[in-house]
Amino acid sequence: MASTALDLKEDILRLKKERNAVILAHNYQVGPIQDIADYVGDSLGLAYQARETDAEVIAFCGVHFMAETAKILNPNKIVVLPDKDAGCSLEESCPADKLEAFLIESKEKNYYVIAYINCSGGVKALCDVICTSGNAVRIVEQAPADRPILFVPDANLGAWVMEQTGRKMDLWKGSCYVHVEFTRDSIQRIKDEHPDAVVVAHPECTTAVRLLADEVCSTEKMVHFCKNSPAKNIIVVTESGMLHRLQKEAPDKNLIPGPTDHCACADCRYMKMNTLEKLHACLDSLEPRVEMPEDIRQRAEAPILRMLEQSK
Repeated sequence: MASTALDLKEDILRLKKERNAVILAHNYQVGPIQDIADYVGDSLGLAYQARETDAEVIAFCGVHFMAETAKILNPNKIVVLPDKDAGCSLEESCPADKLEAFLIESKEKNYYVIAYINCSGGVKALCDVICTSGNAVRIVEQAPADRPILFVPDANLGAWVMEQTGRKMDLWKGSCYVHVEFTRDSIQRIKDEHPDAVVVAHPECTTAVRLLADEVCSTEKMVHFCKNSPAKNIIVVTESGMLHRLQKEAPDKNLIPGPTDHCACADCRYMKMNTLEKLHACLDSLEPRVEMPEDIRQRAEAPILRMLEQSK
């Protein structure tokens, strides 16, 4: 094992070359991982990258459902996740067996099921199409007009999409534990401290927080908003890892992390489970690998490909 941070990074790059690997990292990863990754982005961008890579190994620095999505799209490639326990509260809020039971109980409704990508492969396999926060509005707008929509698992994102599209949907009662920690009072307090600041918030936030925002958008669109906004001070209401990328891409802006009621910024404990040391170890051993039954993978692939097609 490399002994210093510099040695560690150099050895990761050596292993990446030897393994013919690509390193994909979500915007919420720690700064050192973002800095060494081949691509940093949101769930939609990462899905495209996973689909298009020529690498034999995908080292996915994110949470489990993201690495699983990469495996769904690349059944013949090795997909590794630095920490196998890096999960997601949204994924946990909608187990595949419970969704399947609900769909059987309500089969007379003939739901058109739209699943936010923050879900397991088993849930994806039960759905008609997948969406991300970056394309959810577009995906819902293309849903059949003659079928009721069930949106899973994020009720806050679903409510925001209904506001944007005017489409009524039944919402699964899931939420991201990080984004619901932001409250109207916590954001109002920071606005009071910076009265000239604008607020950009992720749609996984509650309605009360979204109403305070000047812009509600995905993490990828936050980059464009912060770079193009005439405002100097910008309050960023999402997971803290996003600040690392924004500070690199909009260095002239004063980026203020959105506080919660109990801390100055919000960390996702799952995203932060990945470290450079664990990335090095998984490239060295090619473990832990992400695997899934082929029948589920095939069923889950169809709604993901439908999403990619409808997002063009």
